[in-house]
Amino acid sequence: MNAALPAALCFDIHELAEAITHSRASDALSCQFTPPDWDVLASYMQPFAMKSGHVLMEQGSLDRTLYFIESGTVSVHYEDEKERLWMALVGAGTVLGEGSFFSHLTRRAAVHASAPCKLWRLTSLRFLELANRHSAIAMELTMAIGSVMAKRLYNRARRVAVT
Repeated sequence: MNAALPAALCFDIHELAEAITHSRASDALSCQFTPPDWDVLASYMQPFAMKSGHVLMEQGSLDRTLYFIESGTVSVHYEDEKERLWMALVGAGTVLGEGSFFSHLTRRAAVHASAPCKLWRLTSLRFLELANRHSAIAMELTMAIGSVMAKRLYNRARRVAVT
């Protein structure tokens, strides 16, 4: 459920890089990329916008796509087997979908846009292509995403954000 992009809305990978650099979130993505590295990564990703309330991912779905948040906030909702609902808010400068991306398992939680968002998506196929052609960039990205996942898993309140 992606929102149609207004004509005036443009995407620039360097705005995502700035969001990541300036994020104060405990689970912010930390990449050591140069501007040319970001340009290479952009060629493997697709930018898109979401309106508030739209669904990014459903709990239980099988999808191995990574989502990078350039701006806005999303809410992550996890319902456990006892029907308890756990929630986390995730903002600009971080990534979602890392759990399914690396594990090949179904989505652990549902994610909805809490505010209008600008995001970038990286599919598993495009990541494999990136790894084959630009292995250093793919390795740096893997390490950065692994660090985000480790921080979330270590912090009990943030575990729900591992999607």
